[in-house]
Amino acid sequence: MSARPKWYLPVSILALLWNLMGCAAYLSDVILTAEDIAAMDATQQALYNSRPAWAVAATAIAVWGGAAGCIGLILRKRWSAVLLELSLAGVIVQDIGLFILSGVNPGTFVMVMQGLVLVIAIGLVVLSRKSIANHWLS
Repeated sequence: MSARPKWYLPVSILALLWNLMGCAAYLSDVILTAEDIAAMDATQQALYNSRPAWAVAATAIAVWGGAAGCIGLILRKRWSAVLLELSLAGVIVQDIGLFILSGVNPGTFVMVMQGLVLVIAIGLVVLSRKSIANHWLS
């Protein structure tokens, strides 16, 4: 295993924290009560109610797979790449449900945030593949 660059561990830790925030957001989402949903604005309610179960499952795969994959990066394990690829697939499937099939305009904030989520997920897959190619993972 070759020496990894100085930026590798801080980036991996920040990526884990990012994904843990995603896990917290997912848990907050799935425990919403009817009263919580009723308190949302009309667009948020429409987005929430239009999501099929498979899109919610894809979100779970995205956030939990991403968090586990980042733990693998920190531990320098090759299996992190598979989990980060599954996480990226989860993000893409979630976005298909959100942007293509929901029939609801999610608004600029949601589009920007989901774009950021997608870019980071792609970046983590690239990082994991680069880490394997450079023998930073075992």
